[in-house]
Amino acid sequence: MKDNKHAQSSRIKSVAILGAGPAGLTAAYLLAANGCSVTVFEKDKHYVGGISRTEEYKGFLFDIGGHRFFSKSPEVVSFWKMMLKDDLLTCERKSRIYYHQRFFKYPLEIWDILKNLGLWESTASVFSYVWQSIKPLKKIDNFEDWVIARFGKRLYKVFFKTYTEKVWGIPCNQISADWAAQRIKNLTLRTAIWNAMFPSSNKSSDKKLVKTLVDTFFYPTQGPGMLWKKCAKAAKENGALIEMGATVSGLVFSDTDQHWDVIVNNKQRYSGFDYVISTLPISELIPGVNPTLGDHVIAAAKSLNYRDFILVALILRDRQQFSDNWIYIHDPSVKVGRIQNFKAWSRDMVPDQSLVCLGMEYFVNQGDEIWEKSNEDLAKMAFNELLELKLASNSDLVDWHVIRQCKAYPVYDDNYSAKVDVIRNALANYESLILIGRNGMHKYNNQDHSMMTAMLAVKNIIAGENLYDVWKVNQDAEYIEEGHHEMQETHA
Repeated sequence: MKDNKHAQSSRIKSVAILGAGPAGLTAAYLLAANGCSVTVFEKDKHYVGGISRTEEYKGFLFDIGGHRFFSKSPEVVSFWKMMLKDDLLTCERKSRIYYHQRFFKYPLEIWDILKNLGLWESTASVFSYVWQSIKPLKKIDNFEDWVIARFGKRLYKVFFKTYTEKVWGIPCNQISADWAAQRIKNLTLRTAIWNAMFPSSNKSSDKKLVKTLVDTFFYPTQGPGMLWKKCAKAAKENGALIEMGATVSGLVFSDTDQHWDVIVNNKQRYSGFDYVISTLPISELIPGVNPTLGDHVIAAAKSLNYRDFILVALILRDRQQFSDNWIYIHDPSVKVGRIQNFKAWSRDMVPDQSLVCLGMEYFVNQGDEIWEKSNEDLAKMAFNELLELKLASNSDLVDWHVIRQCKAYPVYDDNYSAKVDVIRNALANYESLILIGRNGMHKYNNQDHSMMTAMLAVKNIIAGENLYDVWKVNQDAEYIEEGHHEMQETHA
């Protein structure tokens, strides 16, 4: 394939992009702006943005989960501002944790913790942490070990165990330590207490900022989907073609002319692509690659696990029960994992200001008890749980809407990394098939990470050589290889 690089550099490069989520659309816009021929294939018939889309029901707008816009990457922030301009709000974060019928402010505040846990439990938690520091674990194999090592066993049970097991549906000792290292990197009991006592210190340096503790963020006036609608429109204005309702069912690589063909909806064939950028779940992509990558590679791909997601949007009379952007529900007495208050993100998300729209989030697997419930039963369950949490009254419910999202979160179980390595090794001979984004790389990170992997992939394609390894983008959307090529702006 390397022999073909010079020929490619002398003509317009043709790129197929699989998926119109944050990674796919970022790549589409940048490639089209730099003169490439771009075709995007998106299986959704109506929405772009993937899990970062914003859905609409009777004028109410809601996310598939909440999407803070915060990044340590100036390039990503510049992209947001360029696309959204005056439609990018700056929001003050307000979030809490609900546990044992009490609300804890999050980020943590020391006096709030003492009040809610009580002096005895707070003291016991500190001693648990001190004891863990004196007698550290000899080996850290999983999420449970990782958190206990940094917070002690008592705080692990209060602030991590129940919620994490709700999200992933498996015990914490079966979740890879990679998950903790990526999602709550640099956060320890010491940093949490310091932030609780001196919250202004967390604003002093973006470089040192712990993402989990960020207390301001950007947000589009009409939800994250607004960004991706604008991005798709700009990409098309630059010549990109976006095919909606196009489910990719196969890829065919020709050794003769070094081009890819894309099979869509099991019948239609698009031919002659120099590159394919995939954001599809690896488990769906790999079995459709031809020539086949081998039975063991396909088995590794198919055995990767995902967590599915249900959002029950409850439209209620606004009695101002709470003003949080979102609340984490750690309490095991209810099944809901997190509650979004879309009006607190942006008032434009709610067309009637006498009403409020709450997103009840359930982390599920296809085929399990909650997934199999009818939409009506899901709405009843969600509202009853809201009543149990004392966040609504019986007469408040006005309307509801249910969204089901398959493969929302790649699961970091204890052997996911070895499976991904098998797949990456098998793709080493296919330099022109590039995996980016959350599902594309089986990396559960935020949209800025997905966007940065897209930006680096674009730089490689434009240059005609692999200047950057997209797998070296960390959870903060930072390229982590020391002494590598200096980043340059790519977008127009």
